[in-house]
Amino acid sequence: MISVKKKLACVIFFFPHTCSFFFFFKMNSEVASVINNSINNLDDELRSLSLKIHDNPELGYKEYKASALLSNFLEEKGFKVTRGAAGMPTSFIAEFTNGRPGRRVAFCSEYDALPGVGHTCGHNLIAISGVACAIAVKALLEQNLLDGSVSLFGTPAEEGGNGKVRLLQHNDFQKRADFVLMIHPAQVDSIVGPALAIDSAQIEFFGRASHAGASPWDGINALDALMQGWNNAAMLRQQTLTTNRIHGIIKHGGSSPNVTPDYASAHFLARAVTRTQLAELKSKFDKCFEAAAVATGCQVKIKWQPQGPTEDLFTNYTLGNCYKRYMEEEGVELLPPDQVSAINNASSDFGNVSYTLPSIHPVFKIDAEGPNHTPLFEKAAGTQSAHVATLRSARVLAKTAATMYLNSNLYEQAWKEFKKGKPQ
Repeated sequence: MISVKKKLACVIFFFPHTCSFFFFFKMNSEVASVINNSINNLDDELRSLSLKIHDNPELGYKEYKASALLSNFLEEKGFKVTRGAAGMPTSFIAEFTNGRPGRRVAFCSEYDALPGVGHTCGHNLIAISGVACAIAVKALLEQNLLDGSVSLFGTPAEEGGNGKVRLLQHNDFQKRADFVLMIHPAQVDSIVGPALAIDSAQIEFFGRASHAGASPWDGINALDALMQGWNNAAMLRQQTLTTNRIHGIIKHGGSSPNVTPDYASAHFLARAVTRTQLAELKSKFDKCFEAAAVATGCQVKIKWQPQGPTEDLFTNYTLGNCYKRYMEEEGVELLPPDQVSAINNASSDFGNVSYTLPSIHPVFKIDAEGPNHTPLFEKAAGTQSAHVATLRSARVLAKTAATMYLNSNLYEQAWKEFKKGKPQ
């Protein structure tokens, strides 16, 4: 048998300063055909899955119906499915191997919704895109057109719950994958997706209650401390990078205006372009509230997310430009990464994955009249046109994965780029 690997002709020109390359190759027609047919033949079934998830939105870590729906479907398609991965009841890992040594790709499906507004981020589409890609690569492995394995990670609670971080802490990605791919619906097509690093802080001040009219001097005002810290943080915005973000709400400011508050609390988010910049911002932010505690005599407790921050996206441009090439073959023009970065202030726990293994998180356009996290986007995520766009991008992502199995030069370049690291 002639190895299919010898049928993939490829010439690469790499430009290290721009992290980009141009490559010219013709993918083996049999590989492309298997990918296209595997996904296209599932059209109706994937549409049904998508609508069931879209029309029955579930919040993070409570996606019981969606998780069961996807897990059962993947088992029916011949995957070994592990439910409740990393101790999360609504997570799963679907795996398939042809038993031959080779490369290992992982895809991600998300399926949580947002409170009160449903699937305004289109996670029903992300759910089926991961399923489609995994089944396409499985078909290639079954026909021995590729060697190795494929995994699909069902990742709960992307919207603020950091489900992927828990899977990383459990070494689930690291044990099963050499590179990780996923896609996300948006209003543009691009090889880059959610970009900013983010962390969440719960702040509490503890003072001493007193009668606010009769003996205010006996009190220690926790609300005053919170407001002083708030003002400090507001002034910090002037002296920090323009790309940084600090925003929050007061959760508790007292129970009666006639009583000096002995307790006050707030919830803040801090964002930055890179994880290093976020660490620097958090250190300065902490001092804003620590200083307020000293000034007022209160005690302060600042609690950041116990699982650590959500990191910025480290796009692997070797993988990304491969995806771009295949999208262009589909007639899709992608927005340059620098233009997306200028308008994208979102975050995703996939960022943590991207710092662990070579990864991409492209976004694909659906016909939405409003941006993500709006009712207009939720409406668009349930349309037939969004479904068609999802399957097209899934076919492209599966071809990107197959290329990394078949072309050692590109695969090694992806790892070389990853090991070099992202400028901070």
